[in-house]
Order: sequence, then C-alpha cells, then structure tokens
Amino acid sequence: MRFQTLWEGRHIFALLGLLGLAGFYLHWPVMWALALMGILFCLNFFRDPDRAGSKDPRDILSSADGIVTEIVEMEETEFLKKPMKRIGVFLSVLDVHTNRMPIDGKVTYLNHFPGTYPGPYLDARNKECSSKNEAQTWAFEGSRATLVVRQITGAIARRIVPWRKVGDTVLKGERFGMIRFGSRTEVFVPLNCEITVQPGQRVKGGETIIARFPQL
Repeated sequence: MRFQTLWEGRHIFALLGLLGLAGFYLHWPVMWALALMGILFCLNFFRDPDRAGSKDPRDILSSADGIVTEIVEMEETEFLKKPMKRIGVFLSVLDVHTNRMPIDGKVTYLNHFPGTYPGPYLDARNKECSSKNEAQTWAFEGSRATLVVRQITGAIARRIVPWRKVGDTVLKGERFGMIRFGSRTEVFVPLNCEITVQPGQRVKGGETIIARFPQL
C-alpha cells in the first residue's frame, strides 16, 4: 500500500469508519458489517503494487491494469492531430487504478475535460465514452516520439487525480495519476509501432509491453 494512493480515498474511508462506529454503538450489526466490507473493498481498490517493467527504449508499457478492449487506427484530434494507433484498456473496480508512464518522457500537455453535463455518462467499456465522460488527456514527449494517454472515468463514480504537471520528466513505469472506480485508459502510439497485445488480453500497468518502436 502507498500512502499517496490511500490518501485519495480518505473521505471514503472516513465515511465508512463513521458508519461502522455508528452501527457498533447502536447495536446494528448489519450496518457495521457492511461498513467493514466497504473498507475491505476500498483497501483492495486503492492497492498500488510496485512494478518492474522493461527498460528497453523500444518497449512501450501499458499505462493501466485491465482488459484490452480495442486496437484501432484513428485520428488523435486533441494534441498531435494526426493518425495514430489507439489501444484502449478497460479497468473494472477490481483492477489497480493507478496509471503509469508508458515511456520515459516529459509531460508536455495536460488537459481536463469535465464531461457532458448533466450527462448521460457512458459505461467505460463503451468506446464512445471518451467524448461523453469526464476525462484527462496527457502528452508525453520521449526520445522516439510523443505519446498521448487519455484517462476516462466510468458511468458512476467519477474522479481523476493527476500526480504530475506539465514540465515534469517522468521515467517509464512511474505513476502519473489514478482514476477512481471503473474506468478506461487509452494510449495513442505512432502508426509505425508494432502492437504486441490483442483485444481481450489482460495487461498490467508499468509491466506489460503493449507496443514497440521500430528499430532505428
């Protein structure tokens, strides 16, 4: 457990703790039992294991834990504004929700999109959710190319937490933020990259190689 990650859930833990105490003093075993189950669930959700991924400069690591839902060639319209390959990963509430750097790079762009208001917000498995739900877009400038990573919230609980800022230099595999509860992460890589994963495959952030830059 990392303190910084657990700190993001401090309000949830406090509320559950108060509910548990209230249930205990009011002799409502169902209430404190549900509170205890909620605390255990959140401890699992906010877990943040250390990872040791490839250091090869050709390798691009997954930014998130979860299931690869799509690999598609499309226009990246927000920052680079050119055709790229988008690799989408869906994170369930059982996955680690910390996001990690896919390459060594410098943060050159960070933009928060509040989502459509008042909604509707889409399930994070829906590929159209990036245009509806709350999202945050990053650009990481590396020695080989600039990659774009988009964090997208789910339909219910929605909060994106950035831990880096524009101008920061971050090493591959290091944490740059997290998304609270069910969500989606998209990584845009250059068209000439070799994709090393496929839809339906489970990946781990900061560990699984999702693509490779071509040989120089």
